[in-house]
Amino acid sequence: MEVGITSFRDLAIYQKSYVLALEVHKLTRELPEVERYELGHQLRKAAVSIPANIAEGYGRKNSQAEFKHFLRNALGSSNEIQVLPSMIQDLDYRNTEKLITEYDVLGKQIYRLIETWK
Repeated sequence: MEVGITSFRDLAIYQKSYVLALEVHKLTRELPEVERYELGHQLRKAAVSIPANIAEGYGRKNSQAEFKHFLRNALGSSNEIQVLPSMIQDLDYRNTEKLITEYDVLGKQIYRLIETWK
């Protein structure tokens, strides 16, 4: 276990994923009404699942395999989120490059934690 980590809230990837999930919720409010229920719902669901999986996995941190399983789920959702904002951008609803980049960085951070967690 990393030094100074006493809760899932102490993990930088949790903190970042939580803030990004809030940003996603704000973004989806700006979508056209039909997309709030289509792309917006899927995007919100994926965004919320990242901090939720990190928190749930941390609760099982005594089993390295279980924690890493939940981190891999979070990584999958991070990858999914890179697709959905691309669609939003390609449909000319909003520029989402910054969000895509932030989730790319988050995905790399999650991957590094998977590789280094002991």
